[in-house]
Amino acid sequence: MPKQFNWRRYTEVFTSFLLLGCTSFGGPIAHLGYFRREFVERRRWLDESAYADLVALCQFLPGPASSQVGMSLGIYRAGLPGALIAWIAFTAPSAIVMVLFAYGIAQVSDIEQAAWLHGLMITAVAIVAHAVWTMGRTLCVDPIRVLIAGGAAAICLLVPTVWSQLIAIAVGGSAGLLLLKSKDNNPPTRSIAVSYGHAWALSALALFLALLIGLPLLGAMNDSHTVALIDSFYRSGSLVFGGGHVVLPLLQQEVVPPGWMSNDAFLAGYGVAQAVPGPLFTFAAYLGAAMTSSPNGIAGAVICVLAIFLPSVLLVVGALPYWDRLRHQNRVRTSLQGVNAAVVGVLLAALYDPVITSSIHNTTDVAIALGGIALLIIWKLPSWMVVIACTTAAVAVATIV
Repeated sequence: MPKQFNWRRYTEVFTSFLLLGCTSFGGPIAHLGYFRREFVERRRWLDESAYADLVALCQFLPGPASSQVGMSLGIYRAGLPGALIAWIAFTAPSAIVMVLFAYGIAQVSDIEQAAWLHGLMITAVAIVAHAVWTMGRTLCVDPIRVLIAGGAAAICLLVPTVWSQLIAIAVGGSAGLLLLKSKDNNPPTRSIAVSYGHAWALSALALFLALLIGLPLLGAMNDSHTVALIDSFYRSGSLVFGGGHVVLPLLQQEVVPPGWMSNDAFLAGYGVAQAVPGPLFTFAAYLGAAMTSSPNGIAGAVICVLAIFLPSVLLVVGALPYWDRLRHQNRVRTSLQGVNAAVVGVLLAALYDPVITSSIHNTTDVAIALGGIALLIIWKLPSWMVVIACTTAAVAVATIV
């Protein structure tokens, strides 16, 4: 790890992640595959074991796992500045596209009746259903974990509050610690070295907690919409386990009930987010730009993107120096199994409400959604192709009828 400015490495990090930001279709799991091919196989920045260590850490932390792996790779290659460089390069392309879509959708009259919009909403059903299926097969491999997932889904549906997802995940982690065995956990054998000390890590963790606690208090003390916006997106970015798909119910709860955006426009942006490369969290750029309340437009997009990603940056910087010791503990790895199962339950609840309840109105919608799921699971088409297929089908049906 470099201990002084190294512009060659900074340029290398920026160009490599910018290319990935323009071409990495397919969501967070696909992103991890792109990163492995680029940085382990081709560039040889690190070996398989070290890369697996970084992925394990970012799956443990709340936030967008693929973006956090990218930040970690930036740190591993170019120190703390590398995290910022990697994040900007990987995030900017899709964020710009989402802002442009927000400006375009603002010009559409009678948006609730648009067939293409309904097609995007149906696409969200297929995408989230595929995520539930894929994660369930990987993370719920025994009856206990299936039960944890079901309990988490029930908590989210029966107690629909901002904190229900966090409660479900906490219950899942506790259940995993009590009910699951650690005999199948293979302790890691490779260490991860970073160039900065514990002072930076502790400062990042302290700032993370200070903002998580302080922003709601600051919002309660004044009526600033900007503070409320930062608080909502920072809290959403702080409480998401499982990646971009799980942020859907959190953001929906934050922006739709207060009237900042209609649910139709919300799901339209979510559908488009599946069709662009890069992290799904850039959906926040669309939300910030398309809101009816000020700040919106480019200013709103920048505020929302920075707020939702900031927790991920702080947690990665804060956790990397301590991860070596923590990841060797059996109790931590066992609890994480329960957390992962609970993530599946949170995603299952989101699939039902708001995705299905807002998007599926008749048997034709069911058929289009099932077709999209088949394209993803059976034919393994990329998400952007499924977006095109479902939207085209919805427009065709509306034209015929």
